[in-house]
Amino acid sequence: MSTELVPVVLAGGTGSRLWPLSRELFPKQFHALFGEHSLLQNTLLRAQAVTGARPIIVCNEEHRFLVAEQCRSIGITWQSIILEPEGRNTAPAIALAALAVHDGAQLLVMPSDHLISDTAAFTTAVQLACDAAAAGGLVTFGVTPTVPETGYGYIAAPTAKSGEGAVAVRSFVEKPDLATAQSYLDSGEYFWNSGMFVLGAQQYLDELASLSPKMAKAVSTAHEQGSVDLDFFRPGPSFLESPADSIDYAVMEKTERAMMVPVSFDWNDVGSWSAIWEASDQDEQGNHLEGDVVTVATRDSYVLAKNRLVGTIGINNLIVVETSDAVLVADKDKVQDVRELVARLKQGDRDEHIAHTEVFRPWGSYESMQEGERYQVKRINVKPGERLSLQKHHHRAEHWIVVKGTAEVTRGEETFTLAENESTYIPLGTVHRLGNPGKLPLELIEVQVGAYLGEDDIVRFEDVYGR
Repeated sequence: MSTELVPVVLAGGTGSRLWPLSRELFPKQFHALFGEHSLLQNTLLRAQAVTGARPIIVCNEEHRFLVAEQCRSIGITWQSIILEPEGRNTAPAIALAALAVHDGAQLLVMPSDHLISDTAAFTTAVQLACDAAAAGGLVTFGVTPTVPETGYGYIAAPTAKSGEGAVAVRSFVEKPDLATAQSYLDSGEYFWNSGMFVLGAQQYLDELASLSPKMAKAVSTAHEQGSVDLDFFRPGPSFLESPADSIDYAVMEKTERAMMVPVSFDWNDVGSWSAIWEASDQDEQGNHLEGDVVTVATRDSYVLAKNRLVGTIGINNLIVVETSDAVLVADKDKVQDVRELVARLKQGDRDEHIAHTEVFRPWGSYESMQEGERYQVKRINVKPGERLSLQKHHHRAEHWIVVKGTAEVTRGEETFTLAENESTYIPLGTVHRLGNPGKLPLELIEVQVGAYLGEDDIVRFEDVYGR
């Protein structure tokens, strides 16, 4: 690939269709659903294998430290992590990435949550797409359908044949009903819309300026207004003036440059629990069982137990997902309605759609173990060499007990260390900080006592993460 090919990984989704495992503050792309690596990490490793170049990652503000940490843990050095102040769909996100590279570069645009097992076949398809993009095409990948899938959009490309290079796109089609999807499958002229692209950076920006000038102007201005903050690039406020449109709607459906490379390798957008079941290993009864699960007369089901024993009797074609604070039981054919369930949680002013009981921070994580009137018990994990902000609380005092590792404690004017099974007390209103000076993870039990125990009762004086 003679022209520079820059991977662009879109990691801004909230993954509500995989609730209760996926939450707004820890969506599906950060979970290891298939093996040891998360979906994001697998995407980054695939991009590295195909291009050898440092990626540009576009993500939400709230996920910035998760993205950086998941990159570091697999040895990926990024070119840029771009923080969207608010999600505006894929077209503006890709434009930000295009503005971050030089005019002659090509972009390999990939969602962070897709599953592709055949990297060699993907590499071959990318090369074909690069050739078409070099000739001026805006190229997407169409996956040869194997079933009448109603959860995907389709691309009409009657002349396409797998392995024979890019062809012109006739049209893009929205998600069909079952009968229409069957007709698409029977015709052989329609392909699943993969949501992946190879684009000349300048060609994409030119088409965006022509077809969606308001978006192009807003994103360009936001890029000019942008600033570097630690490891991240923050676009300016003009980004919020951009229409919230997908690349399909803003550009691909309107441009005369739209082309498609047909592919036949296994591809899954991991967009539902039924898709997870299909992509997972299954036993002789068609079940995928993960965690502490005991079944009787159970068939064709996906059962995930994260924290407790889950037992099933006489069920068929179900999704059962257990987490520390929520359980989902759904018909496998109705899992697209999980979004409706999440919407009802939001309407009911609940917070189970936002975060797990374990909440991740750049320094580690904390988990709420028990809460009562005027008290709360948390388990805190601090990564080696990391430390929390220098802070104080107006409404609570804290007791810290070290379970594992070594803690460095700043309390008022004094700094001291605590070993395993040692404890200390942080009086209300006292400036304090917790750190891990060791080479092993620090695990600590924190007992909070006070009139108000909310996370917003923090006054920060100094923070290495710029919060």
